[in-house]
Amino acid sequence: MSPRRALAAARAVAEQQGIPCERAEVAHAGSNVMVHLAPSPVVARVMTGTVALHDDLERWLSREVAVLEFLAPTGLAIAPSPLVEPGPYEADGLWMTLWARVEVEGRTEADDPERLGRALRELHDALAGFPGELAGFRGLQQDIERLRGHLRPSATLDAGKIESLGERLEALGDSVFGLSLPSQALHGDATLSNLLSTPDGLLWNDFEDTFRGPVEWDLAGYAMSLEYAGADAAFVQRALDAYGWGDRRELEPFTAAHRVYDEIWHLYYAQ
Repeated sequence: MSPRRALAAARAVAEQQGIPCERAEVAHAGSNVMVHLAPSPVVARVMTGTVALHDDLERWLSREVAVLEFLAPTGLAIAPSPLVEPGPYEADGLWMTLWARVEVEGRTEADDPERLGRALRELHDALAGFPGELAGFRGLQQDIERLRGHLRPSATLDAGKIESLGERLEALGDSVFGLSLPSQALHGDATLSNLLSTPDGLLWNDFEDTFRGPVEWDLAGYAMSLEYAGADAAFVQRALDAYGWGDRRELEPFTAAHRVYDEIWHLYYAQ
């Protein structure tokens, strides 16, 4: 989808909510489009690619808003703006939420394993007290299967590959998604790309995928994101140690589930 549509939708919501907006600027475009409603210190996060994951977009974004409002006093995550309610809002068929704009000092680097490990631990400690309603871990498996259902055979993707991804996902039902493990509110997509480096420290961003499940899910995805950023096994283990987690091998089933999810997502995004 062209960012122009996201810009126009964000401007429409700004006008509806009385937010001064002389120009709408794309701050980041990926699976969602981040729009700065300049000169106001407000950013709209407009859902684009991720709409295929969820069956009720308003409900999903309402959960994200509830979690981030709960976290606001902790200073661990992006906060609502004092200028406007976070939403969710809809314009031209696009759903979005509104947040306070923060200064970002470039990409968060994998350069301090203890700091990065503590960042996730602090987040999980805070989220453990979240009392609200969230989707469960089995629901995540269903969301991934829904995304796979959007894949279509093409010159670069045959039907057999799509089918094999479904078989791999189904095989993880009992070994991962059906496990009876302690459960709590999670980020859902805990990666370095969702951990912003700001003048006030590290801030977690993008809680669209928040759900209730075992911390192993966030830990496995986080460890993988450190490796994608160039961290070696020793660095990853130091980050896990700082979090308070022991043997990374205990995360292997969850890592396998992340790999299937990532493969399906990248095929969908390319499509």
